[in-house]
Amino acid sequence: MTSIRFTALFESIKRKPVEFSLPTNKVSDVFGSHVFNDRAMREFLTSEAYQAVRDAIENGSQITREKADQIAAGMKAWATSLGATHYTHWFQPLTGATAEKHDSFFEPTGEGRAIEKFNGSQLVQQEPDASSFPSGGIRNTFEARGYTAWDPTSPAFVMGNTLCIPTVFVSYTGEALDYKTPLLKSMNALDKAATAVCQYFDKNITKVYSTLGWEQEYFLIDTALFNARPDLAMTGRTLLGHAPAKGQQLEDHYFGSIPERVMKFMQELEYECYKLGIPVKTRHNEVAPSQYELAPIFEEINIAVDHNTLLMDLMDKVARRHNFRVLLHEKPFAGINGSGKHNNWSMATNTGKNLLSPGRTPKSNLMFLTFFINTIKAVHDYADLLRASIASAQNDHRLGANEAPPAIISVFIGDFLTSVLHELEKVEDGKLSPEQKTELKLNVVGRIPEILLDNTDRNRTSPFAFTGNKFEFRAVGSSANCAGPMTVLNSIMAEQLTKFKTEVDALIEGGMKKDDAIFNVLKNYIIASKNILFEGDGYSEEWVQEAARRGLNNIKTTPHALKAFVDKKAIELFEKHRIMNEREVHARYEIMQEMYFKKIQIESRVLGDMAGNHIVPVAIKYQNTLIENVRSLKEILSPEEFEVVAKEQLDMIKEISKRVSTIIALKDEMIETRKVCNKIEDAEARAIAYCEKVLPFFQKIRYEVDKLELMIDDQLWPLPKYRELLFSK
Repeated sequence: MTSIRFTALFESIKRKPVEFSLPTNKVSDVFGSHVFNDRAMREFLTSEAYQAVRDAIENGSQITREKADQIAAGMKAWATSLGATHYTHWFQPLTGATAEKHDSFFEPTGEGRAIEKFNGSQLVQQEPDASSFPSGGIRNTFEARGYTAWDPTSPAFVMGNTLCIPTVFVSYTGEALDYKTPLLKSMNALDKAATAVCQYFDKNITKVYSTLGWEQEYFLIDTALFNARPDLAMTGRTLLGHAPAKGQQLEDHYFGSIPERVMKFMQELEYECYKLGIPVKTRHNEVAPSQYELAPIFEEINIAVDHNTLLMDLMDKVARRHNFRVLLHEKPFAGINGSGKHNNWSMATNTGKNLLSPGRTPKSNLMFLTFFINTIKAVHDYADLLRASIASAQNDHRLGANEAPPAIISVFIGDFLTSVLHELEKVEDGKLSPEQKTELKLNVVGRIPEILLDNTDRNRTSPFAFTGNKFEFRAVGSSANCAGPMTVLNSIMAEQLTKFKTEVDALIEGGMKKDDAIFNVLKNYIIASKNILFEGDGYSEEWVQEAARRGLNNIKTTPHALKAFVDKKAIELFEKHRIMNEREVHARYEIMQEMYFKKIQIESRVLGDMAGNHIVPVAIKYQNTLIENVRSLKEILSPEEFEVVAKEQLDMIKEISKRVSTIIALKDEMIETRKVCNKIEDAEARAIAYCEKVLPFFQKIRYEVDKLELMIDDQLWPLPKYRELLFSK
């Protein structure tokens, strides 16, 4: 085992940047070239087929079988012109990864000949075997049938030699088995609710789109070093490893010069993204050593989610070509920054207005305040559901540590917008006098643009922060599918806006003017949701105590956080807006609990193997070396000299023996505890048992192993150390 570490080190040291040259310096020449976008559809479809697709995208219209055949013919012609030989329905099951089954265009015609065939039925619907995908009890294992159905709102693309068709994935009985289906439904619910509210301000607004700009953080580790760490290979994170002398404390990596090998990887990744229409814009070093970030321009939320899931697949493929492995785990290394996927969420209208960006007039600013305050109220009322939407075994390690936001959901809006809300809070109940209305519109609402111009800020410790023209949900984990938290955010916003319109309409029907009614309802929302606003340090113990006093929950572990999904309030929310029915919600809850305990189970097995088969033998080997040396000293030294000279070595022998004994005892106890947990049939109960009874062993075992790492001869230590993993560029 010892040689594997040093072989890996030698390989990583000898690496040269993998050459990659962009075919063109103009991104516009390649952007979207492998996407069946509007330009490609106009070229390869008949005008009737093209219009059918546009109607489906814009109005949700059904596509007839005849038009589907025409679309399929044009799509196949386009794809084969790019070298495609196969097609697949590309979907996002509840495994957290993407899925695809490739079929060839090839079809024999007899007499030893063949043609390329792809028709409307193959485009619109497929029947993949659903038996091995998580279903949460929706269907029995032997009931394998599931359906994938084309989502025309997200354009098809060619990757390699395969035409990839974005689809939803549902069971034989119609329940959603994927991330995309509820997301699309939540988008429709938000569109309906937000458009109705927009009518108060602008009758030209007939549609509202939820938008997303994600920021993907990740680590890059040399392939050889990655392969020499069983924990990284099997779990995505290091279960063992002492902190290096130099980590991120000098703050010299953030925005620093990008290493040449990494730059070549980034350039090829961006090129592949451009071909697939992913509008990546930003790249830079992140805070931790070997940590980086990539971010695009915002898009409509469904397409943004598809692009992010596609990106994660692309990152792995491109990284391997550059002798790297991408780590998307939220906390691959202890003691330094983890990785998040900040979700920058907003709403945009068909008239081009960002609803979370103030305008130039008091009227447009009142519309901004309406959506701004309603967002805060939605987060206040459904904070626990938002916490559940970002819960995972991986994210539990990240939240509340090294600049990541805490598990307490709060909203940061900055001092200046806080002062605006304080002014609105002073609005008197009932009709406003002309003087009050003038004061509000000119000196409060009217000043918002100048307030935001240079005074927006970011709070790294806030889970949900306003950043000028959007809300940034910072608590989302780097490996997560954005669809999960975005479905929840869209849903709670749809519910809140529906309530808002009901309350405003009631006041208007009672004789109050529209602006007065809006101000009155917003004032009540500000008062009702004040507890969720927090501007300070989310890590401080004072905030933990203050949050508890305010009634904000601090749910630190996934099994307990997930319970908010199956709360009566959450189920009523999803059913009311036709996003998920109760059966689908409970199924997802069970799947997420199963995913949690399975990941802890795998980590426990890997940790037991590494401690027992990698660390303990090396510790004993080094201990024996010390014992032999002590024996030799005893033979050549007087008793008095021996007692002085050998004392340190004798102490080391005793300490190694004690730590080895502790490791073995803890490992065996962990295994027995795991066996007891495995007998629990209920998914929730087993997840809680793994969280509370198995997981605590991890840190205890790690503590003993990491102490041994500092004692044992570096030449014997079998695992690449943190200094090697993080600083081998």
